[in-house]
Order: sequence, then structure tokens, then C-alpha cells
Amino acid sequence: KSDSDTYTCDIGDAQSRAKLVVQEAPVLFKQELQNEEAKEGKQVKLTCELSKAGTPVKWMRGDTVLHASDKYEFRQHGTMAELLIRDLKPIDA
Repeated sequence: KSDSDTYTCDIGDAQSRAKLVVQEAPVLFKQELQNEEAKEGKQVKLTCELSKAGTPVKWMRGDTVLHASDKYEFRQHGTMAELLIRDLKPIDA
């Protein structure tokens, strides 16, 4: 729940009001993705850490948005976002 609202100091015969606007902090990378090497046929997990839990993450390969499938699995735990790529092939590099 946001704390943004109008607040009032009431002394009976008079009141003073102020409006509070809380600006949302930007989401930053606390830990960026790291380059990985893996063998063909194996799997690899790419992980990044965000500054804010529950931030929506979109995974991409080049300019293509990835979708969950037998090949790609997405996990998000608190501030950690993970992409699991299964059955690696040289074309995945």
C-alpha cells in the first residue's frame, strides 16, 4: 500500500494539510548476467539479481523475446531472476 496521500495536523480550531507523493525507486541490477560456457547437450542457468523483489523480467535471445518451453524455464525468487536453457546446441551460442 502506498503512503502517498494528504496528511493533516488538526489542533481543533485550525488544520494544516500537506500532500505526500512517494516516488517509486528505480529497479537496478545488483548482479548482472555473467558469460557462461557449457557443453552441447547439457543445460546452463543464467542468473541476475535485481534491487527490487517481484520486478517483472523479460528474457530475450538477441532481439527475440523468449517464452517458457521444454527448452527455456524461467524462475524468480525474491530479487533473483534465472533462465534455465536445456539441451544446449551450438546454435544456442
